[in-house]
Amino acid sequence: MCSAKHIKCVGIVGCGVIGMSWAMFYLSKGLNVVAMDPDSAAEQNLHAYLRDARKAFDANHMALALNLEHLTFTTQIDEHFKQVDFIQENGPERVDIKQQLITQLEQQIADDVIIASSSSGLQVSDFQQKAAHPERIILGHPFNPPHLIPLVEVCGGKLTSRTYTETAMAFYKALGKQPILLNKEITGHIANRLQGALIREVLYLLQENVASAADLDKALAHGPGLRWALMGQFLTSDLGGGKGGLQHFLEHLGGPIESWWADLGTLEKITPELIQLATQGVEKEFQQSDIQPETLQQARDRALVKLINDKQHDPVINRL
Repeated sequence: MCSAKHIKCVGIVGCGVIGMSWAMFYLSKGLNVVAMDPDSAAEQNLHAYLRDARKAFDANHMALALNLEHLTFTTQIDEHFKQVDFIQENGPERVDIKQQLITQLEQQIADDVIIASSSSGLQVSDFQQKAAHPERIILGHPFNPPHLIPLVEVCGGKLTSRTYTETAMAFYKALGKQPILLNKEITGHIANRLQGALIREVLYLLQENVASAADLDKALAHGPGLRWALMGQFLTSDLGGGKGGLQHFLEHLGGPIESWWADLGTLEKITPELIQLATQGVEKEFQQSDIQPETLQQARDRALVKLINDKQHDPVINRL
């Protein structure tokens, strides 16, 4: 099996938003990339994405080397994939399509090349069953956009060999990612489940007219979100417990927290009416700020690059 340090060429299957961002990430690390998408317009879109996405680095005076000579584009999984050492699959969230892509890939790639799926919710066990070599199929789920956000969730399926998950963990880590290993499969993995729980509550609060969408966003962005950008909930709560740490925090606030849990929203459906209410709230946010979504995304990316860079160079935060 190809070790992490010997991975020099990555195959990108699917060049949607996630696939294009992955391509930029791997190119920025000096790797060769073979990118595939059946849409003939995807190549032009990919080059435009690479050009625009690097602006966040330029704005922070950070050099980002992108050698486009290392990029090969194809509209099908063909002989170009014989040279790849690692696959990052970004196909649609459908088990049958992922099984089909794996079958096509296995006709071209070596038997020991890892196939890492960016699936945001599907479990590896569900789409590795028909593979000739299911032991090398893993989850490699990023957080959007992958070329900026360090998190990658790694997990194997029932037929995955631990050797391959360990190699993937080492590979991602060597490239500067922050990979986490799931001990077992669970729908939605970790980060999306946490995010989903929060989305449910803000939708509930909006539906109950507790606050506007703008104020709900401010409650997160200017409150707990600032701390969460630096450390997770356990360490945040440990610091919140003072000298007694996490134990004191949970013993002191456990009762109140349980009462909050009991009162959390119980939304089971995102109804058309709720979608309209949330959409109108977001539209109002943009109108009040006089900022366009594209401008906000660019500002977000500039701030993310700066924040991530600051975290990486802080001798304490960087160790977490």
